[in-house]
Amino acid sequence: MNNAVTWVECPRDAMQGLHTFIPTETKIAYLNTLLQVGFHTLDFGSFVSPTAIPQLRDTAEVLKGLNRQLSNTRLLAIVANLRGAQEACSHEAIHDIGYPFSISETFQQRNTHASLAESLVRVGQIQELCRASGKQLVVYLSMAFGNPYEEPWSPALAMEWGKRLADMGIGILALSDTIGVATTDTISELFGTLIPAVPEVEWGAHLHSTPDSALLKLAAAWEAGCRRFDTAIHGFGGCPMAKDDLTGNMATEILHGYLQEQHGLSPLHQEPWQRALQQAWEVFPKS
Repeated sequence: MNNAVTWVECPRDAMQGLHTFIPTETKIAYLNTLLQVGFHTLDFGSFVSPTAIPQLRDTAEVLKGLNRQLSNTRLLAIVANLRGAQEACSHEAIHDIGYPFSISETFQQRNTHASLAESLVRVGQIQELCRASGKQLVVYLSMAFGNPYEEPWSPALAMEWGKRLADMGIGILALSDTIGVATTDTISELFGTLIPAVPEVEWGAHLHSTPDSALLKLAAAWEAGCRRFDTAIHGFGGCPMAKDDLTGNMATEILHGYLQEQHGLSPLHQEPWQRALQQAWEVFPKS
């Protein structure tokens, strides 16, 4: 089985819900450290309404301060509509455009102010923009493991939407456990079915979790064949709708330890990695 890992570090997801604004210069310094660590991709910012996500209103300015000579790490920016995609695609330094497509109608409306039907059209439009500008579109299948709205959900529904997006030519699809409700069984079932059924797609795992279950969920995704993982140092961030202060992003340290101990893999550069671990405590507010 292929052990090559596509590691996506997500400081954007760690930062976006914070009420205390992290100064632009602080963001730039932190991201420049992360660029040296050896991650495949850095989910660094988003081009969305500053009213919706004020923390990331400086993404274009941050981008100008990044030292692209530090590494070959790809830069990924999240967008929520066509306008944001157009802005993101105008920046040569950005490689990947991420769009959150929820299989929950309620969450799609709340997150992007569009219905599922409208969002599907957006995906097609953004895909065309990406092709024209030489970018890669990454679609996040939000609420892929359940939702808090009592809307219908099943593994079959998640698979149906995953296959439908794959049929549109989307090359990278990340199954997202937005509220931290995935189990090892559902993780195994979804990845274990979709990866062999749609091998032309790179399937990723964007898992929010409590610390006590994170390693088991990670291992379930790996054993099912997933090799693309989103993480955030110290597990910062996550979805406020999880209604659990302990539910955050998959901690980068957990994946780092798992790869070393279980598979003998050490894809990170240790000196900048240690600096990033310490710097993160200084970047993120203590409360």
